[in-house]
Amino acid sequence: MTSTSRPRVAVVGGSLTGPVTALLLLHAGFDDVTVFEAAPASAPLGGGLIGLEHPALDVLDRLDIGQHEFVAHDSEAIVQLTIRDRHPAETIRRTYPGRNTTWTLLHHALTRRLPTGVLHSGMKVTALAEQAGQPVLRFRDGQTAPADLVVFADGRSSTGRRLLDPDRTLRCAGYVAHRGIADITPQPGLRDFLRLQPCPGAQFNLAPVPGGCDWTFYLNCTITEYTQRFGADPTRRVFALPRHVSPAARAHVDTHADLLLPADHAAVVHATTTRMAVPVLDITAPDRMIWPVGGGHAVLLGDALAPVRPHTARGANNGIEQAAGLAAALTQHRKYAADLTAALHGWQRRHLPAAVHRGPVIGHQLGLGTHQPAQ
Repeated sequence: MTSTSRPRVAVVGGSLTGPVTALLLLHAGFDDVTVFEAAPASAPLGGGLIGLEHPALDVLDRLDIGQHEFVAHDSEAIVQLTIRDRHPAETIRRTYPGRNTTWTLLHHALTRRLPTGVLHSGMKVTALAEQAGQPVLRFRDGQTAPADLVVFADGRSSTGRRLLDPDRTLRCAGYVAHRGIADITPQPGLRDFLRLQPCPGAQFNLAPVPGGCDWTFYLNCTITEYTQRFGADPTRRVFALPRHVSPAARAHVDTHADLLLPADHAAVVHATTTRMAVPVLDITAPDRMIWPVGGGHAVLLGDALAPVRPHTARGANNGIEQAAGLAAALTQHRKYAADLTAALHGWQRRHLPAAVHRGPVIGHQLGLGTHQPAQ
């Protein structure tokens, strides 16, 4: 990156971490920031429940995004129910150090604050090259974009990771997070996050969202079964959209809801028209976040760097906290001429994720990820 006060920053990925990164840099006085999103502006977007811990919530506060914009229910309670014979047998109540939101609410709160012209949709990155000593992004339509710093925040199937760190590939963990948003709830006035544990090899999470509830049903699934039910290998179809959910996949979830869940929760599953699925994936822990490209740099953030299992509730938190740390390091370089390479490596040392292993440990404790055929 040049030492001028106007470095060009290209952010790849318009989901959550990308817009957060762009907004932090814009608030810090960077005035040449562009976000490139592969999906066209007309593409239907959506996502499930997200838990944000206090450090991430504080970052959003600093961006003047009030919690009323993305938190529909301010309960901090996690109610964990052990289920036996489809009935609650034990209840444990915990306090979550944060708030729950949905991808849809948070994405809207972020992107509506991006100034006109910052977000460019339908821009699929195909290559990162060096030209005249600086990074240059190349897109599927033939366009190019030079930058001093390229920030890849493009999610679990990251193009940036494939280009910068190709030896680290995704692998299937052996189970699937089946998801849906229902317009009913299992009980009136539901405010808390519910976690139902009916047996090893299954977990059901449910939380209130505007107009109903969001649920996730974790069930074991082999690669072959996933391909049959959702039409592609799990490492290729990392999100199964509603159009990918086959009748067989729907019947599989409905059957297990009837076998394992209390009747009122099973009824929520049956009543859910629009469903999705996310294969749970693992990856080798990263040992770096920064790559030199000529006189510039490229970095990986959030799920682009290292997707974590959803049980850890760290996916969005990692991305937001890493983005805030990156913005702080770049600000020191811009305002006070701090050595950029040292600043970036200091950021890497502080934010390189050290808990990628937690997900497999939690999954093993729940009997998930056995790689045995689902019954």
